[in-house]
Amino acid sequence: MKGTVGELGEFGLIRELTARITSAPAVRLGPGDDAAVVAAPDRRVVATTDVLLEGRHFRRDWSTAYDVGRKAAAQNLADIAAMGAVPSAVLLGLVVPAELAATWPVELMDGIRDECQVAGAGVAGGDVVRGETITVSITALGDLKGREAVTRAGARPGDLVAVVGWLGWSAAGHAVLSRGFRSPRAFVEAHRRPEPPYAAGPLAADLGATAMTDVSDGLIADLGHIAGASKVRINIRSAALDVPAQMSDIGSAVGVDPLHWVLTGGEDHAIVATFPAGTKLPARWRVIGEVQMVSTLPRVTVDDAPWDKAAGWDHFSATG
Repeated sequence: MKGTVGELGEFGLIRELTARITSAPAVRLGPGDDAAVVAAPDRRVVATTDVLLEGRHFRRDWSTAYDVGRKAAAQNLADIAAMGAVPSAVLLGLVVPAELAATWPVELMDGIRDECQVAGAGVAGGDVVRGETITVSITALGDLKGREAVTRAGARPGDLVAVVGWLGWSAAGHAVLSRGFRSPRAFVEAHRRPEPPYAAGPLAADLGATAMTDVSDGLIADLGHIAGASKVRINIRSAALDVPAQMSDIGSAVGVDPLHWVLTGGEDHAIVATFPAGTKLPARWRVIGEVQMVSTLPRVTVDDAPWDKAAGWDHFSATG
């Protein structure tokens, strides 16, 4: 496709984007009307939204438009799964400059569509407007399918803490990219296109998870959200965490303890949950700690000691 977004025009761009969309069972009426119609068999809808801003959440010299689409969809669909729900649909809000190559938003839509297919969801519609900075906003919807939502507020003393998915891979990939390199490729790709374990969220709910969240800001930060909401103290056992040899090699090369990435690196969108003691978990789940007691500060400890460094991502911190 040649030309710019401005040359294509608003309605031309909308036609190109909607032409990329494939059907999904939950989307009863997709783009083309005043609003979409999405099935809600459970009669409850789980909803979440996120915004990605160029220069803040992605860089075009690091990630293709397709990568950004996969990432934007993944971080929202992971939030749905972390409530114990099954993703059903997403809505896209897109701000682009008129001079942007028309191929960029089209490839972005391809990425969103493909990530939705992985999660079993569909693109139900959205909106596009002109602006100075590329901004991608995704709203995701999900279906609990008769389950109760698993919130952050149910963890109890004695519960075990377990995780499924990668931890620290995106942060290690960011460190590689920040130094002008493009390998090890697995870590760079983990930063560009996270792979949340979508099925793990509903499965955890079925197994009796008492609290759950996805790791978007960092393990310590996100367990801190559970600890705060549940009014408990959570202890992480560092020996139980997986630090791959290649991650250690990257850490040695850039002068960073790789355990720091595992504990505080966000955007992998692993699922972390608390379960009653004795719960038999599938092989992919790794037990990494326990809920110890009713809240006493600090709420999250590592090997029973306070963590005195940054706990993870904060959009409004001086370094975030």
